[in-house]
Amino acid sequence: MINKENTMEEVMVKAQTLIEALPYIQKFSGKKVVVKYGGSAMVDDNLRYNVIKDVALLKLVGLKPIIVHGGGKEISNWVQKIGKEPEFINGLRVTDAETMEIAEMVLSKVNKGLVQMMQKLGLNAVGISGKDAALLRVKKKFPGGKDIGYVGEVTNVNIDIIDTLIEHDFIPVIAPIGSSDDFEGYNINADDAACAIAKAIGAEILVFLTDIEGVFIDPTDKSTLISEMNITEAKEMIENGVVGGGMLPKLTNCIDAMENGVSRVHILDGRLEHCLLLEFFTQKGIGTAILKEPLF
Repeated sequence: MINKENTMEEVMVKAQTLIEALPYIQKFSGKKVVVKYGGSAMVDDNLRYNVIKDVALLKLVGLKPIIVHGGGKEISNWVQKIGKEPEFINGLRVTDAETMEIAEMVLSKVNKGLVQMMQKLGLNAVGISGKDAALLRVKKKFPGGKDIGYVGEVTNVNIDIIDTLIEHDFIPVIAPIGSSDDFEGYNINADDAACAIAKAIGAEILVFLTDIEGVFIDPTDKSTLISEMNITEAKEMIENGVVGGGMLPKLTNCIDAMENGVSRVHILDGRLEHCLLLEFFTQKGIGTAILKEPLF
């Protein structure tokens, strides 16, 4: 038997959640948001579906989402299948010609899978790579002066193709493969690609979906999660050595984006169900937000 009192309480909680979301929906409506999608949330089918549902809701309430996805774990799996060991230098994949071929194949497969999932939810989506319409022009990257193969650094973003898709009500889904001036294909770190695209298109919001809850003062103490900070505080954390490892380049990308026009950057745990909605449309949020100024 249904307890009517409990049912009414649940209904009221849902109503309050919708009311709480209203000012955020009003504030963000019509704004471009770049979502860098990667990590474990891409591997688990249920998590992937929840992320896509979040993107669908963002679109339906008036935001203009652009998805930039990775494919790191699946690329590594395929590299191992051909008898090679994945190698990374400064967080960047060492990419010889054979690995480049695998990366492009895997990213294309991931790209079309995301598009198909969006279409199942009734969304118009178009999957492209940075090669299409010269979307991402790159030069060869030399991290620490080392040659790590076909790894590119974005030098130019052709925003025309993105703007055209958005204007015609499509969600761009972008694989981080770019072309050099010699029309050779290069693998691009997905965080770097998302940051470059967000800056070029004048995005209001940039989101990184990761395998960590956000930025911590002490990564071993989950109670030290930083819910909000500004650019100055983010720079101080880097200068004081508070952040390191994989978070360091991510936070550097956040600062770069915000110094080039992006108003808000969010670092979220993509493994958490409906992380985008909880971060965007609730007062507390669930990750780390780096803000130019308070929203309200």
